[in-house]
Amino acid sequence: MVRRLAILDDYQCVAAGFAPWHELEDIGIETTFLTAHLGGEDAVVERLRGFEIEVAMRERTPFPRDVLERQPDLRLLVTTGMRNAAIDLGGGARVGHCRERDGRLTGACAKPW
Repeated sequence: MVRRLAILDDYQCVAAGFAPWHELEDIGIETTFLTAHLGGEDAVVERLRGFEIEVAMRERTPFPRDVLERQPDLRLLVTTGMRNAAIDLGGGARVGHCRERDGRLTGACAKPW
């Protein structure tokens, strides 16, 4: 079974160079880079239909509770940075998308240099 991964809001077309995304193909993950901003909630839900993994670049695409509720295929939502005010963590928890682990929510760690 192929799992689908969407990299959102890569308007500079640079995300492909940040990680060896092609290696995910070996474990059945198909990566799609979305360079155009998706716009409103309906557009986000429609374009991301069928994606199980979504990577939000910064806070460009909002993920309020309504959007999370309307994405039944979503299993993992990743954000760049330590926090993302555009993701409704409380709403995500209510619909089963967000979970705390050891009392913490984590993001990408900043490099020490």
